Amino acid sequence: MHDTRYRARGRRVLPALLVALVAGAASLSPAAATAVQLSATQQPSSEVSSFTLDNGLQVVVIPDRRAPVVTHMLWYKVGSADEDPGKSGIAHFLEHLMFKGTESNPAGVFSRRIAEIGGRENAFTSYDYTAYFQQVTPDALRSMMAFEADRMTNLILTDEVVAPEREVVIEERNSRVESEPRSLLGEEFDATLYQNHPYRIPVIGWMHEIEQLNRADAIEFYQRFYAPNNAVLIVAGDVEAEAVRQLAEETYGAVPRGPDLPPRLRPSEPEQNTARTVTLTDPRVSTPSFRKGWIVPSYTTAEKGEAEALDLLSEILGGGPRSRAYEALVVEQGIASSAGAWYQSGALDATSFQIYASPRGEATLEDVEKAMDAEIRRIADDGVTEAELAAAKKRYVRSMIFARDNQSGMARIYGSTLTTGGTIEDIASWPDRIEAVTAEQVQEAARRHLDFNRAVTGYLLPAAGDRS
Repeated sequence: MHDTRYRARGRRVLPALLVALVAGAASLSPAAATAVQLSATQQPSSEVSSFTLDNGLQVVVIPDRRAPVVTHMLWYKVGSADEDPGKSGIAHFLEHLMFKGTESNPAGVFSRRIAEIGGRENAFTSYDYTAYFQQVTPDALRSMMAFEADRMTNLILTDEVVAPEREVVIEERNSRVESEPRSLLGEEFDATLYQNHPYRIPVIGWMHEIEQLNRADAIEFYQRFYAPNNAVLIVAGDVEAEAVRQLAEETYGAVPRGPDLPPRLRPSEPEQNTARTVTLTDPRVSTPSFRKGWIVPSYTTAEKGEAEALDLLSEILGGGPRSRAYEALVVEQGIASSAGAWYQSGALDATSFQIYASPRGEATLEDVEKAMDAEIRRIADDGVTEAELAAAKKRYVRSMIFARDNQSGMARIYGSTLTTGGTIEDIASWPDRIEAVTAEQVQEAARRHLDFNRAVTGYLLPAAGDRS
C-alpha cells in the first residue's frame, strides 16, 4: 500500500519526472515528436489557481478535463529530515499508521471506499515531505476530502495498533534494504557524503531505532506536524476551482489550525576537504559497480541559474543513451554495461550530484571509473558544445509535455515544489530558466562542484573483493 520514497529527485520532483521521460522523448521519430508538440494544445489548463483556507491549508487546483478523473493529494511539510535525533524512521512509521482509522472511520473503511469505486490510493515519505493521494471520479472528491480531513487530527493509535505495524516496517526494511546490497551501500554512501545534515540518515530509519519506536513517539510526531497550516492540498483533474474551494471549506475548513511551527532549520554541512571511499563486499553481488558523489546546491539553496546548469550538466554527462558517459563508455569504448549521472535537485537543503558505472567484458571497475572521471574533466576543461546543450534543453523542455500529460505527475510536481519552499511561479518559469542556461554556466558547474578532492566514492564488490 505504501510507496516509500527514499529520496525525491528533480526540481522538487519536476526534473525527476522529466528525466524519467527524457529517454522516451529523445527516442521519438520526427513524426512522433511533431505529434507530441502538437498535442500541447490538449494539455491541462494553464489556469492553475491557489487559495488558502482560514486554518492555513493551501489549496492548489489544476484543471484537466480530458477524462472524468481527479487526483487528490495532501502533502505535509515534514519528512525524515525533520525527525528528532534517535527517532529515525518515525515519519515513515506514522505514514503507515495513518491508515489505522479514526472513531468515525475505523481502520479499512477509507481504503474500502476507494476500492468500491475503482479508485487508487497510496502514500509516500521523503526527506522533506510526506504525501497521501487518491485518484477517483470527480463525484467522489468530497468523500476523499472528508476522509483525509478526518484523519488529519482524529487518528486513533493504541499499542495494539502500533506494535504490529512496527513489525511491518521492520519487514519492509529487511526486504528493501537488508536483502539488497546496493541499498546497503547507498545508506553507507549517504552517511559518508553528508557529514552533519540529516539527509545522511535513511528515510526508513536505522533498524536499531525503528525497533524502539512506540506509540508515544508516533503521537508526538503526529500532533506536532499534522495540521492544516503545515499542509498543501493539490487537486488535479476534471474539476472547477470554485467547486473545489467550496468542498475544501466544508471539509478541511472544519479542522482547527495547529500551532505555528518554527522555520525548518536543519544542521548544515561543514566545508568538505577530503576524498572518501566506502566499500561493500557481498557474496550476493555478481557484477561490481561504483558510484561517486558530491554535495552541491539544490534549487532552494543555489545561486541564480546554478541549479539549472547542474540539471543540464547531469543530462549532458549521464542523462541517458545520448549522454557523453553512455556514448563514451558503453558505445565507443565498450567497457561499461551502464554509465550515467543524476542530480538530486529537489531538496530543501544542499543536495548531491552523483555518477555511476559498471564494467563489461574484460574491463575492470578501475577502467570505467577512470573513463567516467575523464568525461567530467573534459567538460570542466573544455566545456560543452552549443549543439549538445541545445539538444539537452530540447529533451528537457519536450519532456515537460509528457509530464503535463500525467495528471498525478503534475500533482506531484506542484506538491513537492510547494512543500520545499518553491512557488507556482517557479514551476511556470522553469522551462524559460532552462533555456537561458549557457554553455559557460554548465562548464562552471562542473569545474566548481565536481572536485575529485572532495568526492565520496562507493564500491560494490563481489565476495572476493574483485574489482574486475
